[in-house]
Amino acid sequence: MDGDRGAVTVEAAVALGALAFVLASMLAGLAMVVDLLRCTDAAGEAARLVARGQRQQAESAVRVIAPGGARLAVRAEGDAVTVEVGVAPVGGLLFGARVRATAFALLEPGVSGAG
Repeated sequence: MDGDRGAVTVEAAVALGALAFVLASMLAGLAMVVDLLRCTDAAGEAARLVARGQRQQAESAVRVIAPGGARLAVRAEGDAVTVEVGVAPVGGLLFGARVRATAFALLEPGVSGAG
């Protein structure tokens, strides 16, 4: 019986470590979803603004709406514009992970190119 002394303590420590890892993974996943939603909102707003010829306002909107460090990419093709907003989620703590959202809009009459 003396050989089992402390076994429950070790098992509890391992279980708490596993529980902490699972909780941290769930929180990181939730943070990625929130960052994706913010990027999606920012991409939609930026696409509308670029389609109206307001590129500077689109960049400002992405800075305000998207998570910190988000990048805006604008691609014009004919009478349409595609906007992509991307960021490393959770402030870059998830190595190699990247969240991206894309939005599409038709250019307003009288607006040429990507603004």
